[in-house]
Amino acid sequence: MNIKLSLNNAVVVLLIALFSISMSAKAGDVYDYIKLDNEILIATDANWAPFSYIDDDGVMQGFDVDVGREIAKRMGVEARFITPAWDVITAGNWNMRWDVSVGSMTPTASRSEVLNFPATYYYTPAAFAVHEDSTLTVPQLSGKTICTTAASTWEMYLQGDLDMLNAPAFTYDVTPGTITSLVDGAACLDDVRLGAGVRNDGMIDSLPMILAAIDAGYPIKVLGDPAFYEPLSLATDKGNDDPELDAELARIITEMQKDYSLSLLSIQHFKNADGTSADYTVSY
Repeated sequence: MNIKLSLNNAVVVLLIALFSISMSAKAGDVYDYIKLDNEILIATDANWAPFSYIDDDGVMQGFDVDVGREIAKRMGVEARFITPAWDVITAGNWNMRWDVSVGSMTPTASRSEVLNFPATYYYTPAAFAVHEDSTLTVPQLSGKTICTTAASTWEMYLQGDLDMLNAPAFTYDVTPGTITSLVDGAACLDDVRLGAGVRNDGMIDSLPMILAAIDAGYPIKVLGDPAFYEPLSLATDKGNDDPELDAELARIITEMQKDYSLSLLSIQHFKNADGTSADYTVSY
């Protein structure tokens, strides 16, 4: 009986040791595990057209999704998408639940404390939108109730503490009375579409996303010029720091820029606009 228990205990200790070794290895060698598994786990949004969304057939689509697929292709592995909440992605400490975020994340000083930003792959304007019956102008949004996505750069802008890295200069033109922070832009759209001032007086989000909603029939309109232009980057977790993975991601994005793959994807998804430069414009 004692011998049997000793053997069982030894097996348990060995399994724990092997598991610990495996976890430690992945913590420092994420890229090696991606190649070994022949799969890269990509975190993105499930409800943010035209960047990333699930179509009627249950398939992930959108600009970020296509970029993620191309990264996987050039890395020689398969792409698998998962859709955690945005505030969970930006919080870092992913614990190997995914390998990279391809989700239009703006690099900020606060986020850089927990995340790495291997490569900026495009830029996008942020804009205010209101119900089509609203008579408000951008300056008149100050003091009003504005909706946005929680833990987003748009929320930071409304709070007056947007700390983007390597971004074009901007000014704070709106100081809201109340900020309504919801799970994503789609939730804000659903609030604003109810009518001017019903739940919110307006919202701020990515201009391409707002234009896609208008094309889909949402009774909203864009106000004024873009509030700011933001660089969008791939992100990896400092908690599982892997310089080899970051270098490979940067190499692939540089390659896609040089062969115009990124430009073509941007033109395809963003109303013929090439968002790979910081000064592009979107027609609306």
